[in-house]
Amino acid sequence: MIKTMYLKAAKNISIVALVSLCSVVSAQKKEYSGNPIFKGWYADPEAKVFDKTYWVYPTYSAKYDEQVFMDAFSSPDLVHWTKHEHVIDSSMVKWVKRALWAPAVTKKDGKYYLFFGANDIHDDQKEIGGIGVGVSDNPAGPFKDYLGKPLIGKIYNKAQPIDQFVYKDDNGQYYIIYGGWGQCNIAKLNKDFTGVVPFDDGDTFKLITPKDYVEGPVMFKRKGKYYLMWSEGGWTGPDYRVAYAIGKTPFGPFKRIATILKQDIKIATGAGHHSVINVPGTDEWYIVYHRRPLGETDGNHRVTCIDKMYFTADGLIKPVKITNEGVAARVIK
Repeated sequence: MIKTMYLKAAKNISIVALVSLCSVVSAQKKEYSGNPIFKGWYADPEAKVFDKTYWVYPTYSAKYDEQVFMDAFSSPDLVHWTKHEHVIDSSMVKWVKRALWAPAVTKKDGKYYLFFGANDIHDDQKEIGGIGVGVSDNPAGPFKDYLGKPLIGKIYNKAQPIDQFVYKDDNGQYYIIYGGWGQCNIAKLNKDFTGVVPFDDGDTFKLITPKDYVEGPVMFKRKGKYYLMWSEGGWTGPDYRVAYAIGKTPFGPFKRIATILKQDIKIATGAGHHSVINVPGTDEWYIVYHRRPLGETDGNHRVTCIDKMYFTADGLIKPVKITNEGVAARVIK
């Protein structure tokens, strides 16, 4: 009898210990974002950090005539995302008729500005379109038309006015970097974002095009170096990819160094048109990009994904491994 009671007690203790161990292991198990990070066809993601919250502003990936609005997504940790529908659409920007895409978002003086490409112009003498600006008091919008017309509505240096990126330098100067058709321009934004102003030499738009550039420029600064990144190849093809260069100033010169993001035929195809997140106060970096799921042949069937981005000791960007797991939860402290 005593032996039976002892065995039952030991068994109960073992069960309790096992449950406790499983609880500890479960608590230690990290949450991952998974890729894609949210549902739906979305491309050209712009990733930002506003007030300890991560934000992603992508293109709604559809045919041009259906691509007349944008949604945004916010997250406290890169894993759990909240959708904010129609932060901007063609009802808010009357001159937009089709193809509202590739946003760039920045905060200045308490307001949020969303720069976008619209109408896919090819002849600036006959078409209204180019790069526009929306403004809001909230990162979730709604963003209302700021100018009532394009900020940049003509073709300079043979660069189609699309795929803009807004970069704030250490001295407080904001630059707009943009361009399709294999050309990349940089221009100085004026203080209230109502226009661009000439450089000291009188030029307003400067070419900084690196070798093999196609579209989708991104700029950031790390440890005193300016990094220019861009997309190459065809946006509907398997050769779509991201490359980079490093310069001493926002104007370069930028000499192509290497490809750092591309497809993995075991994971996804056509990885490109990205943005970059640096966790404030750290040297942690993430790349947010779009890619096409395996088996998808529709050019507009693209999804938004995230993976870690690492640097070598001498500041070069290591090739990014695209994953299905995505990244672990990361709260901004």
